[in-house]
Amino acid sequence: LSILTLRSLSGISQNRRMNVFSREMKQRQKDWAAQLQDSQQYDYLRQEVGSRVADRAAGPTFHTEVVERFCLTDVSQQSLRRMRPSEIPTHCVLADEEFLPFKENTFDLVVSSLALHWINDLPGALRQIHQVLKPDGVFIGAMVGGETLYELRCSLQLAETEREGGFSPHISPYTAVTDLGNLLGQAGFNMLTVDIDDIQVHYPGIMEVMTDLQGMGESNCAWNRKSLLHRDTILAAAAIYKEMYGSEDGSIPATFEILYMIGWKPHESQAKPAKRGSATASFGDLSKTGRPSGTDQP
Repeated sequence: LSILTLRSLSGISQNRRMNVFSREMKQRQKDWAAQLQDSQQYDYLRQEVGSRVADRAAGPTFHTEVVERFCLTDVSQQSLRRMRPSEIPTHCVLADEEFLPFKENTFDLVVSSLALHWINDLPGALRQIHQVLKPDGVFIGAMVGGETLYELRCSLQLAETEREGGFSPHISPYTAVTDLGNLLGQAGFNMLTVDIDDIQVHYPGIMEVMTDLQGMGESNCAWNRKSLLHRDTILAAAAIYKEMYGSEDGSIPATFEILYMIGWKPHESQAKPAKRGSATASFGDLSKTGRPSGTDQP
């Protein structure tokens, strides 16, 4: 079994694409975060989500002896240098996150954890993942969903509107869970599973939220982002945040909506749905199963 783990995945769409994010800015953000002396203290969200992805992939136990090779790719050289040694033969690949530099039908498993939300062309990314998988290979992923950091987004918008007469996007746009199944199907995957989970982290205040996002390498990199916030706006946002969402202990919550997905590359050995009209019993018949004879249907 070969296994491919990807932190950042994307592809080049066959259609005209929209460049929402600055790839160069995201690379610089990740390089900067990876070089922090205390960089590991900001890994808590990635570790939590990564453990949940691993649980979906292999359950509570994972047998390393079945892994032939492990390939890790990232756009950030500094992030790759942070990787801890593994007993599994590992090959690190520095690659542009906008495409996968691998041949078709290469891997049995592709895993992506908290990276797909920075991709300009998500449909193209999923098509490329499908392409590098072997038939009957599986893709398991986790990405940030559309309701992530809604508390921070709302507080900044209200404060900026109040102080500056309008607002700019400070939180990157994210994918909605309702779109994910269609995107996976269009990319060619079948036997789909999509799940959603909320992880809530409590912070002392809004500055700690922003500091940790920087330390994670998760700052906004949208082209239309506003580079600086006025001090008065930040103070107003902090007050609004505490007023609207603050906890009794004085902390403020930050919600991360995580979308989990599993999709298989088709193979002739996979179970197939029965042909339309081949059923031998109706749902009406099923509802009568186990009912004593002579009883009336309610």
